Amino acid sequence: MSLDDADAPSEHDAVDSLERLGLSNYAARVFVALHRLGVGTAKQIHDETDVPRSQVYGAADELLDRGLVELQQSTPKRYRPTGLDTARRRLAEELQAEADRAFSFLEAQRRARTEQETRDDVWTVRGREPINGRVVELTRQATDTLLFAASAPEFVSDNVVAAVRERRDEGVSITVISEDPHVRERFASIDGVDVDAPQESQPMDYTGRVLLVDDRAVLLSAVPPTESAEETAIWSADTAMARILSRAIAGSIDSLVRDTDVGWG
Repeated sequence: MSLDDADAPSEHDAVDSLERLGLSNYAARVFVALHRLGVGTAKQIHDETDVPRSQVYGAADELLDRGLVELQQSTPKRYRPTGLDTARRRLAEELQAEADRAFSFLEAQRRARTEQETRDDVWTVRGREPINGRVVELTRQATDTLLFAASAPEFVSDNVVAAVRERRDEGVSITVISEDPHVRERFASIDGVDVDAPQESQPMDYTGRVLLVDDRAVLLSAVPPTESAEETAIWSADTAMARILSRAIAGSIDSLVRDTDVGWG
């Protein structure tokens, strides 16, 4: 047996995957059997799969309803699977529709939660991707001013750049600051975004990123100087603490940037 043969999925794997795509176990087994048979009656499918004959009809009806098989009104009835491209597209569309429904509900819950979140707390987020998500979410809330600073390119995801571009298009005044030229390069091509570096005599002593939004929200992250250290951030919005931190951080950053007044505080 070649390595390719050893790595090839088995029928059991295929049935499991079809179940994860939304088919019942019997429907998945019938669908696999029909692709092996080409065309089959309930008896032939039963003989091929050991699915109880009484259950073959229900499984075939499930596949018919989902546009995955065709039915010939003969005696006995015969079933034929749709083409693989059609089946792949139908299952992918159904899966996407389910995901859209679920995440539409979750987005509504997130918006409701954001409106009701505790107004006197500072929150902690750990991990690069969760922090990326929080940076994007806070960035998209900016209506007047936005300041973003990052110490290295790994703190600047494509989603963060896209969110900054969206806010620029909405007329938000945006400043990006970094000692790293690669970070500055990510934003330099966005017209209307002020990109600058701290003065050489006053380097920024941070290891993560800073986000200030409308003098009402702040996010600070850092990475401890240890192996396998995980980025950790604190953030706060619409709180007295957020306003105090925003003004303190903005004042500190203003003093670091040469000939630049970012208009904060």
